[in-house]
Amino acid sequence: MTDLSIIIVSWNTRDVLRDCLQTVASGLGSLGTEVFVVDNASKDESAQMVAREFPQFQLIANTENLGFAAANNQAIKLATGKYVLLLNPDTLVRGDVLSRSFDYMEQHADVGALACRVLNSDGSVQLTCGGYPNLWNLFLLSSGLFRWKWPSAFSRYQLLNWKRDSERDVETITGCYMFARATAIQEVGLLDESFFCYGEETDWCRRFWNAGWPLRFTPIGEITHFGSLSSRQCSHRRDVMLTDGLIRLHNKHGGKSSAIAAWSILWLFQMTRWCYWSVVAFGTRRETATARRDHFGRVLWDFGSLWPTNRSFSR
Repeated sequence: MTDLSIIIVSWNTRDVLRDCLQTVASGLGSLGTEVFVVDNASKDESAQMVAREFPQFQLIANTENLGFAAANNQAIKLATGKYVLLLNPDTLVRGDVLSRSFDYMEQHADVGALACRVLNSDGSVQLTCGGYPNLWNLFLLSSGLFRWKWPSAFSRYQLLNWKRDSERDVETITGCYMFARATAIQEVGLLDESFFCYGEETDWCRRFWNAGWPLRFTPIGEITHFGSLSSRQCSHRRDVMLTDGLIRLHNKHGGKSSAIAAWSILWLFQMTRWCYWSVVAFGTRRETATARRDHFGRVLWDFGSLWPTNRSFSR
């Protein structure tokens, strides 16, 4: 058994992936580490770059885009590490965060998965980790009330009153840096491959909690995360896939009625955005407003296909 298995799933992110792998290589320290890069049929020669410039890492080059969950599972099945780190390709590993994460998990045998501080490119702190997106939290998110720091019940979902400068247990860990215990993974199982791109990490976090494995944030180190570079290539499909993931999540953990309620909340969210940008586009004729109107219109056009009673879900 090695100390750590690092898994990076990439789709058309060659240049940022190169930067990520360089920081990983320089940040391993004395850890016994294996690094898997799973390429989901990129068209930008990401796989060729990895094979050419990082031969010390293990490359899995898929011939089709299998999605985030399935691609990670490919590497998890091969991993021999005592811990498994899910790391996004659009990240930079800073300093000794890898070894410090390893040491923390060694000293806290009850923790199932760990998160560190995540910075934006300008050095500001990303609001990673937080609450589970139950129906109340979905309503807060859709209505914008989650931005209210008072009363605390409104801001609790994204923990806006917390500066990510102290240790605490959280309900969800963002998958850009998820440092998980292999024995906990063996107990809760692999990522659910019925989620293609969104929701699988939240589902995994829920299963860790249900199995009695706490998820913890601690400011032991930092990474930089540029954010959703792969998903931005999907245009309005990104919002559709995100919605699908949330509905699938509610169906799995709350049943059909919860999934229908989630669909309704999210449909109202998209409809209000379309109405707002339609008014702005009509009044100003600005191209940006027209583009936003059309974006939300395309999302709404696809919403009928997401209605829970018309679909079967993996449970």
